[in-house]
Amino acid sequence: MVQINHPAPDFDVEALYKDDITRVKLYDYRGKWVVLFFYPADFTFVCPTELGDLADNYKTFQDLGAEILVASTDTVFVHKAWHDSSETIKKITFPMLADPTGKLSRDYGVMIEEAGLALRGTFIIDPDGVVKSFEVNDNSIGRSSVELVRKLQAAQFVREHGGEVCPVNWKPGAKTLKAGLDLVGKI
Repeated sequence: MVQINHPAPDFDVEALYKDDITRVKLYDYRGKWVVLFFYPADFTFVCPTELGDLADNYKTFQDLGAEILVASTDTVFVHKAWHDSSETIKKITFPMLADPTGKLSRDYGVMIEEAGLALRGTFIIDPDGVVKSFEVNDNSIGRSSVELVRKLQAAQFVREHGGEVCPVNWKPGAKTLKAGLDLVGKI
């Protein structure tokens, strides 16, 4: 089971990346932030809206030193067919991980066994391979890249400024808090 401040489960899976089939290993991303983004299935309804939003904001993630990895229980061949047939999915230039056995989805606790699909799970993994944030949604609830960027920025800020914490709706440049007894009952 995935836990905050514990190592993310490592993986070595096939992926569609740059119009080719390749292998993607989490370990190869050490030294970078990783956003691992599970979605239920290709050729669906909410999924392309989310993946299109990620593609539109990919440069922002890259500028923050983060890589996006998206995963579903589809094969790389289904990813390729979707990529070739959908204008929205054609915008994707980050790896699309294939999890047809469901092992990756199970390792991250997002597998819906009776459906053979993943829930909408989002994991922020730091450069040391440690899980800093995760969120799992019902498959009828889409996610926002804007909020995901904010969470990534907060995780990066906290890593760089030990002892400071980011309050609600924090954005870069906003006031942070220094946790301590002097704040108890005063916020």
